[in-house]
Amino acid sequence: MTVLTQSSLEALGNSPVGVGLRHEHYNFALEPSSPSIDFVEVHAENFFAKGGATSYLLDQVAERYPVSIHGTSMGLGSGVSINDQYLKNFARLVNRIKPFLISDHACFTWGNLTNEPVHAGDLLPLQFDRATLQALSDNVDRVQQLLGRQILVENIVSYKSFAHNDFSETEFFSRLVENTQCGLLVDLNNLLVNFKNFPVGKPIEVAKQWLTEVPSDAVKELHLAGSSEPAPGAMIVDDHAQAVSDECWLLFYEAIKRFPEAAVLLEWDNNLPAWDELISEARKANGWMNRLKTELI
Repeated sequence: MTVLTQSSLEALGNSPVGVGLRHEHYNFALEPSSPSIDFVEVHAENFFAKGGATSYLLDQVAERYPVSIHGTSMGLGSGVSINDQYLKNFARLVNRIKPFLISDHACFTWGNLTNEPVHAGDLLPLQFDRATLQALSDNVDRVQQLLGRQILVENIVSYKSFAHNDFSETEFFSRLVENTQCGLLVDLNNLLVNFKNFPVGKPIEVAKQWLTEVPSDAVKELHLAGSSEPAPGAMIVDDHAQAVSDECWLLFYEAIKRFPEAAVLLEWDNNLPAWDELISEARKANGWMNRLKTELI
């Protein structure tokens, strides 16, 4: 059984639980009668523009909620350096909003074509080798030095497996933490999707083992999400279009044993429910945390 410190036991059940704020919900989130939530996450790239309606809305949101800024285009694992203008926009947003968490993905996005920066438009998977680890470490260090703050790096869904890796995924992330002192954002649904698409055992059991192999003090946030059922024989696509699955909730129960102080975020990007339903779904996380706390006291 996981042994929790007194401070971790006190934090369990009190860790902040938030939701991803999408444009369909802006007005609902700002209504005075809106149900409360501990924080909201916004995608950085939606708010790079100077001024305008979206900038004004984000300022209003930040007055009401703590904000987590989640990048989707930084491409921390890219072999080339991250685009300078992108980083300037990102830093300007962080300095203006002063989020309580900052995160992006362990993925490849940036390249050069005829000496011009090109973005892939997607989160492309990384090979877990020494060269990629160095590129990722260099990029994370550059971002943290620019921002003057720790960032969290998230594991992604991969639709391709590589024949050769120098490290396991968990060792790769552990070495990244050692190199840069970054934090980790563990997406639980991403783990399950990967272990279903590329089975190496019972997905939930393999995912539980994965959780034990990353440094617990580095994990600052957990993501919860749901994916649509694929057609027979097809891969699962991480579409964030469904409620969190029972299997993901069970994995969450294991995760909070190991990372009791991590913030928790519910992601839902497609087929969005009503705002009240989204908040209700997120609050299930509090129920799981309180259940574990009760069992351990």
